[in-house]
Amino acid sequence: METPVDPSALREEVKKKYRDVALRPDGQYHFHTGRRLAAKLGYDRAVVDAMPDSAVESFAGVGNPFATGALLPGERVVDAGSGGGFDCFVAARQVGPGGRIVGVDMLAEMLDRSRLAAEMQGLSNIEFREGFVEKMPVEDGWADVVISNGVLNLCADKRAAFDEIRRVLRPGGRLQFADIANGAPVPATARGIIDLWTA
Repeated sequence: METPVDPSALREEVKKKYRDVALRPDGQYHFHTGRRLAAKLGYDRAVVDAMPDSAVESFAGVGNPFATGALLPGERVVDAGSGGGFDCFVAARQVGPGGRIVGVDMLAEMLDRSRLAAEMQGLSNIEFREGFVEKMPVEDGWADVVISNGVLNLCADKRAAFDEIRRVLRPGGRLQFADIANGAPVPATARGIIDLWTA
């Protein structure tokens, strides 16, 4: 299936934008970040307050994937597009030491930030891997749950992204995600404009 925009060009633009968030979390962006955003989105305040600034300040989600239900102790979770790791840290507390979290992100700066923050919090049940949502470095059927927050809308090939999520989920596993959706048809002329994907 042909994508409406060049996937490589879109990825480079997304990397550029979120590299800034990883390196300068206190910068001015067209979206909210950090603790204030987590509060707006309804995350458990006690959980967020217990995290160090480095675990929260680069958070740039669009919703709360845990709003549809908490994760269960011992579950294995993949965060598709884990960014600075914030949702992984929330997930790690829900699944407990018997659970496992794999965060997948394409941006080295976000992976560096998330690995350091996990170490600071003593969370040994999390691993962060470099990869794309459309091709995650996770075994077939490994996950009980896939979570994602504001990332699927940035994938040029949605079918490939959802096929990959299905691949890494065990039979009967579930997807809990928050994202941006457009209820009206997007004109063909607009679908190829990368700035409109990332704005």
